[in-house]
Amino acid sequence: MSAAPEPYDAIVLGAGAAGMMCAATAGQRGLRVLLIDHGPAPGRKILISGGGRCNFTNLHTAPDRYLSANPHFAKSALGRYTAQDFLALVERHGIAWHEKTLGQLFCDGSARQIVDLLAGECAAAGVELLCGQPVNQIAHRDGLFHVTRNGVDLTGRALVLATGGPAIPKLGATGFAYEVARQFGLAVVQPRPALVPFTLGPADALFQSLSGVAAEVAVHWGKTCFREAALFTHKGLSGPAMLQISSYWEHRTPIAVDFLPQADPGWLVEHKRQQPRAGLRRVLGATLPARLAEVLAERLELDRELGALNDKALRAAEARLARWPFQPTGTEGFAKAEVTAGGISTADLSSRTMMARRVPGLYAIGECVDVTGWLGGYNFQWAWASGWAAGQAIGTA
Repeated sequence: MSAAPEPYDAIVLGAGAAGMMCAATAGQRGLRVLLIDHGPAPGRKILISGGGRCNFTNLHTAPDRYLSANPHFAKSALGRYTAQDFLALVERHGIAWHEKTLGQLFCDGSARQIVDLLAGECAAAGVELLCGQPVNQIAHRDGLFHVTRNGVDLTGRALVLATGGPAIPKLGATGFAYEVARQFGLAVVQPRPALVPFTLGPADALFQSLSGVAAEVAVHWGKTCFREAALFTHKGLSGPAMLQISSYWEHRTPIAVDFLPQADPGWLVEHKRQQPRAGLRRVLGATLPARLAEVLAERLELDRELGALNDKALRAAEARLARWPFQPTGTEGFAKAEVTAGGISTADLSSRTMMARRVPGLYAIGECVDVTGWLGGYNFQWAWASGWAAGQAIGTA
């Protein structure tokens, strides 16, 4: 009778950004690591990110650009593995990159380069990779984690949950990590779609007729504001500004859009003095797309010469254009969400090691944790930082 195979030092579930980073980091420390993914190949979500060029980090990464029930949780990992650290790794692999806007870094070539970088780091560190079969069962006994896959019992001294959340189910995304977390007594903050387009109802049908029109706006929800491009769609509102605010938005609450965030107070009254014969549609059209200017003027019911309007009416129009209310009926859900907000509660994890406080050897990293970044490379940086933190900690406790 043959002896049972030697346990792995760590089994990492999920060969995405966080999982590969963790596996490579642990392997580089001489640990024996097994990396498992139910999909056919690693890094599938990385490949579609950033329009296929992977917005792999953000130079302005800071803890205040992340949402979590504990806003301080991300500080430790982000402070110990920074955007500059990952950028140095990118440059060491000879990958050309560029800064797009707002600190967002992209590959000049393809997102495939980032997947190859991570796969190369894992291979060099001796990480074993198994793809294409789901995990059927997980248990913990005799001081080991038992992972059953394809009828085979695999054992590890540590288990890392890095399977992400349910965003983008067409890539095989599921809530598997939450099921395992609950199995081991960890709390889960209600997952919800984040960085996701809004849907609008019949009251805003006129704006849905603007499908394809984009403009730079400032969008407000509560005290949160983002100034970026917004895009009208046949279903509602999208574009960077809307994706950003969607992570904060709560159902049945309005958002407010400033269509002219660069305008000074009193700008419309001043226009009246300078161009009394100009109509509101023409004035708005000097800054906004013509179709949008037309719809706004129609909604305001002021499409006549400015000189024919009193200052009070113009100031009211200014105020409306600065805080135009929209009442989203919802979002386009996990199918269109770039990430998942919520997830495994940070209250049950060490912010330094990412290990479960009450389950020694169990770690959770990346998107499956209740830490969600802004649009623009922040979620990848959380994946790198949390993966690195766990990879450094495995086997030391």
